[in-house]
Amino acid sequence: MQAGYVLNPWMAHYIPVHPAPAIIASRKALDFSHGHRLNKKSLLYGVTMKRIANFLFEAGMLKRTPRTGFQFLGSGAESVAEHIFRTVYIGFVLGHLASDVDKDKLLKMCLFHDLPEARTGDLNYVNKKYVKADEIKAVNDLADTLPFGDEIRELIYEFMKGESPEAKLAYDADQLEMIVALKEYKDLGNTYAEEWLDFALKRLKTDVARELAGTILETDSSLWWFSDKSDWWIRGEKD
Repeated sequence: MQAGYVLNPWMAHYIPVHPAPAIIASRKALDFSHGHRLNKKSLLYGVTMKRIANFLFEAGMLKRTPRTGFQFLGSGAESVAEHIFRTVYIGFVLGHLASDVDKDKLLKMCLFHDLPEARTGDLNYVNKKYVKADEIKAVNDLADTLPFGDEIRELIYEFMKGESPEAKLAYDADQLEMIVALKEYKDLGNTYAEEWLDFALKRLKTDVARELAGTILETDSSLWWFSDKSDWWIRGEKD
């Protein structure tokens, strides 16, 4: 049975009501779960490993996929992979600050949330006025090739749906990464960053993320390495 679709107000696109589609027979044969392993001499094993290699190359495309919002900000540059990198760290932090959440699921959601952009590219808020990316197709086309594809599919669908505690925190981790980046550019003198920060802060869904965001905005982005104003910065040597 084909799944229905509903509009997700957070992400401004449609998502399936019933995420994971039926697993086709060939996918079952590729299942590595529960200790099952294919015979390394079998043709199916070779095909499966080739698909996994393709997945790793696809993930690498995120290193070369730019976050397009920075062209409107007027300064800075970041790849999707760089964005994901810090989002995972923020998700780790939120998982420890929040209570009663599955930290493992939260981290995986942060890791995979923008994976479809290897195929669709990153659409900023201006782009989204005119262009709609079919992220569902991008997710399914990838997931259907992998023995662990259903796990990736279900994580991304849950993130898109935005209802579980982990999905809300992963969403906020995504937004906080942008907030941290905007604070860095604000500290470097970008006057537009302040306006962008106002909108980004309003997107946050959880109290713990709002509290962390407040501290981020109060903290100089260079303080972690430049808090010591000693003579080290003159002589460059220890006493």
